[in-house]
Amino acid sequence: MHPMTRRTARILLAYHGGSFHGFAPSPGVRTVLGVLKESMELILRVPVDLVGAGRTDTGVHGWGQVVSVDLDESTDLDRLAMRINKFRGPELSIREISWAEPGFHARFSATARHYRYHIWNDRAPHPLASERSWHVRQPLSLWALRAAGDPFIGQHDFSTFCRRPPDHLDGQPASLIRNVTELRWSRLGETPMLRLDISASAFCHQMVRSLVGTMVEVGLHKRSLSDLPAMLRSQNRSLMRTVAPPHGLVLYRVSYDGVRWEAEQRRDHQRDQQRDHHSEQSLDE
Repeated sequence: MHPMTRRTARILLAYHGGSFHGFAPSPGVRTVLGVLKESMELILRVPVDLVGAGRTDTGVHGWGQVVSVDLDESTDLDRLAMRINKFRGPELSIREISWAEPGFHARFSATARHYRYHIWNDRAPHPLASERSWHVRQPLSLWALRAAGDPFIGQHDFSTFCRRPPDHLDGQPASLIRNVTELRWSRLGETPMLRLDISASAFCHQMVRSLVGTMVEVGLHKRSLSDLPAMLRSQNRSLMRTVAPPHGLVLYRVSYDGVRWEAEQRRDHQRDQQRDHHSEQSLDE
């Protein structure tokens, strides 16, 4: 009997967040990755270890989530996807599946994550969009929303807008510095539907929903634009008043091109250290 040769498969996954208690496996509750793992193991009859590009909270949807898994290279990927979609659709769907390049890792190979948030801004609710958008009845100023996003673009410590994760094993606090590369509000045609597109190297827990809630406060003239830079600098979570509901948020796309921002940061730090070292040597000489 020949030993199995394993390869990494890359899965493009979509799901309705309202059907699951979050993305990551958690004992005793139904999660996206838990259901996908259960389904794959039932079909393949072997244990599988799944890795997602990013975690989404309960109620948050996925359209462009990416999952990697090592499988026997004889696995018929198209048939596997077809069976899972038949078994688990429409709440969960494998949009694409293919063999990945060697070394691919859904989380650690990712260079950026892209989210979308939808707001239905009208006095009357939209029954057909109610599961995928936040209904805000009071008129929002689109100009104010756009202006409120400007202070968040670039590299910042987003501690004010993130739930604090556990410290590292060595006792050091986890960094909440992130690099936001895009933040854009738009109106969909002539409709009351507003959409935020936001991209970053990575996001911390509740970051997008906290930013949306704060920008909506500005759009409703409940918070001043001048408050936002001070909120960022304060690194004080207690200043948060409004966290947008999860059902308006969707993980829209994960990018794998270019260099990871964290790797660039390490490379720049190492280059600075080498330059300082050479400067010290020159002074000694």
